[in-house]
Amino acid sequence: MKKVSIRAAGGYDRLELITAPDLVCGTSDVLIDVKFAGVNYADCCVRLGVYESAKRYVGFPITPGFEVSGVVAAVGRAVTKFKVGDHVIGFTLFNGYASQAVIKEAHVLPLPKSFSLEQGAGFPAVFMTAYYALKQVCYIYPRSSILVHSVAGGVGTALTQVARSMNIEVVGIVGSRSKIKYAESIGVSKIYDKSDPAFKWEQIRNDYPRGFDAVFDANGYTTNKISYELLRPTGKLVLYGSHSLIPKTGGRLNYFKAAWGLFKTPKYDPLKMITDNKSVVCLNVSFLFDEAERVNENVAGLQSLLANGFLKPPFTKSFPIENVAEAHKHIESGLSVGKIVLKF
Repeated sequence: MKKVSIRAAGGYDRLELITAPDLVCGTSDVLIDVKFAGVNYADCCVRLGVYESAKRYVGFPITPGFEVSGVVAAVGRAVTKFKVGDHVIGFTLFNGYASQAVIKEAHVLPLPKSFSLEQGAGFPAVFMTAYYALKQVCYIYPRSSILVHSVAGGVGTALTQVARSMNIEVVGIVGSRSKIKYAESIGVSKIYDKSDPAFKWEQIRNDYPRGFDAVFDANGYTTNKISYELLRPTGKLVLYGSHSLIPKTGGRLNYFKAAWGLFKTPKYDPLKMITDNKSVVCLNVSFLFDEAERVNENVAGLQSLLANGFLKPPFTKSFPIENVAEAHKHIESGLSVGKIVLKF
């Protein structure tokens, strides 16, 4: 099989496409001939050597990737839900950038009827993150309003769709005017463009004086403080990344900038938070794989939303696996919308 291997932390040149032995599935596993693999910002953090679960569970060398789509090539003796030839999607704890994947049956779903294989590869990781955030980590009540940073990205797309299925208003922030049309197409009710010279955070305060029931922020130190201030009492700031620490060009860490960003990251005072009646919640679904009950609930919930037509295929842009470095450059640039996938 072919797979991407990262032997040591670094830039785009660390992404090597190599030949490796074919995989064999275990008793409760599904072996998938991978057609597409999803690309997430976390994969770039893995390449840079700053993704904690990658360091804790795997180390180097490592094959990144949390989601795939493809065709079932073999099943273990205990597998009952899938057979050879089925079109499926699956989420993995790394190893997604490969032409074969062995995944536990519980982590595999049938390809949704309205999805192509290309679109399917962009579904598992971001929708699992969105469902986990909105339904398991912090329940947001119907008719609430939430603010989502980077709303035109993969997680932003998923948060919007899951939230709308719960009758929650989604207000979004984008980083360029070119993303507004896409954000409108996925159901964001009001969109703010940070690249507009006339943009000021005060606009959002004036438009939503009550504040938001939750703010979803993966930017890090550049917006965490204002995100907390935009919450209403009882509101929740949900943090799931710190992308501001990573440069948009070059593919390598600027250690001075990263250190400055860490210094500027807000420190939340529990006593003040009690008085404010606000919460800060942090999550990383890569640490969720051993939580079988939560994973099963997540998968069942997503399947229900799919069956009822609440979730639509994300917009995808594909790169041949040989151009994996270009895919990483594109997602780091901040110019992408929807999902990026690698094609085998």
